[in-house]
Amino acid sequence: MNLPVLIVLVVITIAYLFFLIKITIDSVSKKRFVWTAFIIIVPIVPIIYYLVYVLNVPFKYSIKNFTSRKLTTFITIFGVALVVFVFTAVLMMAYGIQKTLIATGQPDNVIVTRKAATGEITSIVDGETQDVIRTLPHIAVDKNGYQIISTEPVVVINLEKFSGGMSNVTVRGVSNVVLELRPQVKIIEGQMFKFGLRELIVGSGVTTKFKGAAIGDEVRFAGDDWKIVGIFDSEGSGFDSELWGDSQQLLNAFNRGNNVSSMTLKLDDLSNFDNFKKQFEFDKRLQQFEPKIEQKYFEEQSEFMAAFIRIIGIVITVIFSFGAMIGAAITMYAAVANRTVEVGTLRALGFKRRSILVVFLIESLVIAITGGLIGIFLASFLQFFNISTLNFQSFSELAFSFSLSPAIIITSLLFAIIMGIVGGFFPSVRASRLKIVDALRSV
Repeated sequence: MNLPVLIVLVVITIAYLFFLIKITIDSVSKKRFVWTAFIIIVPIVPIIYYLVYVLNVPFKYSIKNFTSRKLTTFITIFGVALVVFVFTAVLMMAYGIQKTLIATGQPDNVIVTRKAATGEITSIVDGETQDVIRTLPHIAVDKNGYQIISTEPVVVINLEKFSGGMSNVTVRGVSNVVLELRPQVKIIEGQMFKFGLRELIVGSGVTTKFKGAAIGDEVRFAGDDWKIVGIFDSEGSGFDSELWGDSQQLLNAFNRGNNVSSMTLKLDDLSNFDNFKKQFEFDKRLQQFEPKIEQKYFEEQSEFMAAFIRIIGIVITVIFSFGAMIGAAITMYAAVANRTVEVGTLRALGFKRRSILVVFLIESLVIAITGGLIGIFLASFLQFFNISTLNFQSFSELAFSFSLSPAIIITSLLFAIIMGIVGGFFPSVRASRLKIVDALRSV
């Protein structure tokens, strides 16, 4: 097999691996993970059959040589592990944000915002529109017969962080049915705020990161002091990064009349959403507004931010990966130089050039996969850390934790394999092109 054909095959293989990385990342949100795994596994079986029974590749020889140069091998594995650690951490961060915001919504809740708004903070739903929406069918009612609807003004205030500096925090006004609307929200300390009073409850993500956000503290905004009377937890959703108070009190404080940012309601049955939406769109008074399933709405809110983190992180990782690939190439070139006689012996025993190429390429892949597994293992400990960042959609802090998924593990391993192929390809070609006489003469 000549060099141009090999290069074409390697390029096709790398392109295929990049394709797998892309669809694996996509499968995080599209739930196509099973099909992705199927696409990955199917080509592996014929490849293994070809290597074992057609090329008769001496795999034991590759594995044995893996430990013959411990120092250079260790340094290369460390370099690959570092790159894979960064790559995995970036994907875990993006997935953590998505997971947090998706958990914020309920599948049977509908949120209504203005069509042109990019988030709740830039949306306005006036009082007349609220009254029209209340007349629509399929809105669930509580045990007292009241519609389960929360009209919610959303504002942003500044608080001082424990780590230093000021940052934005979302304050959400909610109606008295909010706990029926969002059952994942639990008061874990203190009590629920009293409607009609300027009291707040604070999310568990806020009280641990901001000063003056504990029970008994007072937060000053809109010219008044708001007393914190409770801490709530929403099972890791984005609400943990918010402060909640009485919707009407918040509207009065900011002189907003009855104009809220969003209106969230519970459907009597999730299957009735299409009919509810049809009735909504049929009413010309609601043309400027849009209803969405709450879970879908918050999932869309995470897309831009998650994509931004992935792009920045992948650019940094690719730069780092050049160093790892150079390290792998140096290690494999050294392996070829030190085993010239062994290569000549293998060739004299009847092994073909393709078998020699595969032997060294497999050795490079073993180094890369080992480094990849170590990098993923180390990155998995990031799940124990919670961090916060500015959410571009709401212009406020969002607390979240790194999150690992099977798709991220596969993606990171594929990335390590690509580094192994690129780093070990040319040294492997050099080994396969050695002439038997020249190789044995170097004794």
